[in-house]
Amino acid sequence: MAEFRWRLRMAAAQREVWTGAQLRRLLADKAGLELSSASISALMTQQPSQIKLATLAALCQALDCTANDLLELDTTTSSTNSAPSTPALQEPLRAASGQKQPRASRNTPPPF
Repeated sequence: MAEFRWRLRMAAAQREVWTGAQLRRLLADKAGLELSSASISALMTQQPSQIKLATLAALCQALDCTANDLLELDTTTSSTNSAPSTPALQEPLRAASGQKQPRASRNTPPPF
């Protein structure tokens, strides 16, 4: 999530939201999300390693923006093989592409 906090600040500034308290009230009023002052402060001052989808959706709703306004895809860590590595995830891809499904052996546990 490269530079999320900078993008969040820019989206907030475009809506004349300058403080964490203003953002907190806006999230509660427009999106119904109650975050603590510490959580709002962390969003605005620290680079998050993860963000809940519900929080992202609430930020987008409150700031009248899209996820693209707040997030940037970091392609430096992606591999050249984008197919999932686990068989359970590969099966729907094979079915969608028309590939034959491998036969399950009796010793193979079901893909849960």
